[in-house]
Amino acid sequence: MTNATATGDRSPTWQGQRVRPTRLLLLRHGQTELSVQRRYSGRGNPELTELGRRQAAAAATRLGADPEIAAVVSSPLSRAQTTARAVADRLGLEVTVSDGLIETDFGAWEGLTFTEAAERDPDLHSRWLADTGVPAPDGESFAQVAERVRLAKDSLLQRYSGQTVLVVSHVTPIKSLLREALGSGPELLFRLHLDLASLSIAEFFPDGGSVVRLVNDTGHLD
Repeated sequence: MTNATATGDRSPTWQGQRVRPTRLLLLRHGQTELSVQRRYSGRGNPELTELGRRQAAAAATRLGADPEIAAVVSSPLSRAQTTARAVADRLGLEVTVSDGLIETDFGAWEGLTFTEAAERDPDLHSRWLADTGVPAPDGESFAQVAERVRLAKDSLLQRYSGQTVLVVSHVTPIKSLLREALGSGPELLFRLHLDLASLSIAEFFPDGGSVVRLVNDTGHLD
């Protein structure tokens, strides 16, 4: 019998696509001490807290039972890799690292709270919040993050076409992927909340179509 999915002979979606999309399961890493203190945490490399490890374990319990996950891809930072390995071990898979999925480089604001950064550079901080093209001091702009995340996504779609991939990353890269799937403007970065160890799902079709199926689900943490 011919495999209908492989040949593309399958019932169309509401958008008319017949080819299986590449499904990205977008998992945010677990808690770190900087998360607890609500400090900018970009290229710094804090480890997960004990709660963060429990959150990673809870995500592993949920996702480790999904036989469709073909690959686990992580940001290079420790907090993401530790979270990713918890799931990958359940699935019997290796963790592949993608540098493009790393968190925003907050530069001189790394480790500061929102208030501390605003007091240190009031004019720049205001412009940074209003314009995604403005970089943090000695750091990145959100526009730069979006571009490298787009390239990382394109690489994943090419390598894992039509498959399900677990992507373990950070707030801004995950928001950037959701923003691209939704075709929304940069305001989404400031209006969407993502909890620690939350799961979102986006699908990307070969014809360029995309759909978001889930956002900020933390049911596995209850």
